[in-house]
Amino acid sequence: MPTMHLSALAQLGLTGLLVALLPLTMVWVSADANKYRKLVWIAVFLTVDLIMFGGFTRLSDSGLGCPDWPGCYGSANPFLAHEHIVAAETLMPTGPVTVVKAWIEMTHRYLAMAIGVLIVAMMVQAWRQWRKKDEQGSRREEFAPALPTALFFFVCLQGAFGAWTVTLKLQPVIVTIHLLLGMGLLSLLVWLGGRQDHAVSPVLRADADASVLRPVRALAILSTVLLGLQIALGGWVSTNYAALACTDFPLCGGKVIPEMDFEHGFYLWRELGKTAAGHYLPFSALTAIHWVHRNFAFVVLAGIGYTVLRAWKLPSLRGTARAITLVLALQAATGMATIYLNWPLSIAVMHNGGAALLVLLLTMLNYKAKFQLDAAQNRNIQRSIHRDNFAAAPSALSQK
Repeated sequence: MPTMHLSALAQLGLTGLLVALLPLTMVWVSADANKYRKLVWIAVFLTVDLIMFGGFTRLSDSGLGCPDWPGCYGSANPFLAHEHIVAAETLMPTGPVTVVKAWIEMTHRYLAMAIGVLIVAMMVQAWRQWRKKDEQGSRREEFAPALPTALFFFVCLQGAFGAWTVTLKLQPVIVTIHLLLGMGLLSLLVWLGGRQDHAVSPVLRADADASVLRPVRALAILSTVLLGLQIALGGWVSTNYAALACTDFPLCGGKVIPEMDFEHGFYLWRELGKTAAGHYLPFSALTAIHWVHRNFAFVVLAGIGYTVLRAWKLPSLRGTARAITLVLALQAATGMATIYLNWPLSIAVMHNGGAALLVLLLTMLNYKAKFQLDAAQNRNIQRSIHRDNFAAAPSALSQK
């Protein structure tokens, strides 16, 4: 890597550290006895913000506001690159590089770097606490370092795709993977937060028998997979600018099944707006992208809806199920509003944020269902041991 890029990366990292100092200070001075848990949930909150701001960056066409990486025209911030940015904006006032877009893009990078710093702090603290043993020689499971370490490598991979998003000029497959990795990062952080919550308030008694909880757990996993596929399709719509390919609902161009070009629409490795052969992407390809995302939403709605219906019957899962229902309804409303209102930026960003909230809530539902199922299975094991001991007692007495 050229020295200039290393210098810009170091300055970007320093800026991220400065941004991260605020949440780190909040955790340090807080009266919360479990500061690690608080740090994790602050990171979750900031990751949701990052995903929404990333959506704003993409939807406001600011992804190439600084057309190089990690800096902006080789500098750590748009102030130092002001001359280059103004020159580019003068040549093309409505182009990808403007002063405003440069600041949007760099703010996104600063926030991403700050979250990376928080994850490094979590990983270091987890390893420190894991090395300590109590009087019985046991370690604290909530500090098992595998997940924080995986988060570190995950955020590094996310950063790499962020760089490729810029250097490959918003290639749709790269941008979509970047979005999916962001959602995956959020899910892992929420799971880590759930582990910390469980350490503070462990599930000692299950709401139902394992035979009831096991299907709910399976449905929660299935719903998460369906949501992941829908987010991938939504990212593909967004990165290909296909949101307005169908401007009516429930029909598309006045037809139930419009003219669609799936071959070009879902060919992954190609430039933005181009086919694999380098020709302009036909409108029928954009229609196919939009139509698939729209109709798969009904599958996701049915899958998550049924999962919520089953989870609602269990007291420990009811609150999360209620929140999922609310966000799911909001997500459907914002999805339709983007069509009827001609894709306003604010609603499109809300739709992006709604997807992040669904990831957060479904991850919570998964870990709560898991802990409930573990408690139910442990109860069954204890009952089995008790029955075996009770059955063995008369036999032992008769032998005497």
